[in-house]
Amino acid sequence: MSETNSLKIMVTGAGKEIPLPLLNEDIQYENRRNLKMKKVVKFGGSSLASAEQFRKVGEIIHAEKERRYVVPSAPGKRYSGDTKVTDMLYDCYNSASANGDISGKIKAIQARYQEIIDGLGLELSLDEQFAEIKEKFEEGVGSDYAASRGEFLNGIVMAAYLGYEFVDAADVIRFDEDGVFDSETTNDLMRERLETAECAVIPGFYGAMPDGSIKTFSRGGSDITGSIVARAVHADLYENWTDVSGFLVTDPHIVSNPETIETITYRELRELSYMGATVLHADAIFPLRQEGIPINIKNTNRPQDPGTLIVESTCRQPKFTITGVAGKKGFCAINIEKDQMNSEIGFGRKVLQVFEENGISFEHVPSGIDTFTVIVHQSEFMEKEQRVISGLHRAVHPDTLDLESDLALIAVVGRGMRAQRGTAARIFAALSHAHINVKMIDQGSSELNIIIGVRNEDFENAVKAIYDIFVLTHL
Repeated sequence: MSETNSLKIMVTGAGKEIPLPLLNEDIQYENRRNLKMKKVVKFGGSSLASAEQFRKVGEIIHAEKERRYVVPSAPGKRYSGDTKVTDMLYDCYNSASANGDISGKIKAIQARYQEIIDGLGLELSLDEQFAEIKEKFEEGVGSDYAASRGEFLNGIVMAAYLGYEFVDAADVIRFDEDGVFDSETTNDLMRERLETAECAVIPGFYGAMPDGSIKTFSRGGSDITGSIVARAVHADLYENWTDVSGFLVTDPHIVSNPETIETITYRELRELSYMGATVLHADAIFPLRQEGIPINIKNTNRPQDPGTLIVESTCRQPKFTITGVAGKKGFCAINIEKDQMNSEIGFGRKVLQVFEENGISFEHVPSGIDTFTVIVHQSEFMEKEQRVISGLHRAVHPDTLDLESDLALIAVVGRGMRAQRGTAARIFAALSHAHINVKMIDQGSSELNIIIGVRNEDFENAVKAIYDIFVLTHL
């Protein structure tokens, strides 16, 4: 046996080291693992839509013993045109609320789960759970309870398939009396409960109010559950498994086969998510940020792909100058001009107060010496535009005030922009070459992003132009 596979001890009085064989190498390996990494893995609905997908998930989990805590979503669509289980539950509950017979709908939902159970060869019955669901639906227990049952049932199936302990999210995730997520109480409950569970399945998407009634997060909230679990167990990594191989540099509906982002910071992700880039629920970031836990977005159907790593900060240089390009349509600009407004103390506050009084949040406020512009969502503004205009005249007495509608905002985001000169120039050169007029420019002092406003009809071409110059031509 080589000395690398032995343990050296000093025999008393011998004056020399004698190699003592170690335990079986597999035991050594397991002992090392037990001291180290813990991974929380969350799987989306598309990853759990069928028995075939369940088997893929099982292989992924068992491939690494560090994957100890599993957060499943409800079964998603098996094929295009299929119905998600959560939507079936909503439909069933609505029928019950209208005093309709829901026996057929309950049977259809149960059949979806039975198909998975049979496909996995499990000796598992959900008859008791479905009898309770039917009873609760007919009692009018609430739509949150209805929506949560997809994850609850899938958690039971997943736990049985993996041989893991099932932990009901209602026992460990708390909302306060106002329905606001109670992060600290939840963290205490989750940590205490999982300290005794070597491996566990915790269904996503829901928790409980102080009175025990079920409360859900917003749609996609299983991502949040995964992050809550990761924080509680002090996970080394949170893996979020979905049907894409990570975040893409831009929208694949606009650019064909865009590049995948290798590494992205929380701040970059926040900027892109706000502008519509959706792979991970935006609220899932915050519990992880508190602990500095990285997130890995992975593809269930292509587990060999590295995916996208989301981190607090990194020394890794981005592949391109920009990390991503994202945007949304449907904004309008309220342009205010007034001579010497810069010398008028409180001018900006007075303007924004008018929007506050009308219940309208602003997106951006680019300004000049004698100009002040407020960018808002057009759909929110239109119903109240005349009240806002009147309010602005009374509040600040502008020389001129005009509106510009049908604008799109594009965020060009990237930590690599800080170290590169001429990034803005290249953006505007690309847009100019594509014959696109820039209506607005906004850049924060962090140099992390540049916001560009263009007309709605120019949105897609503008995104393509920016992607082409930074990714395809690599300038």
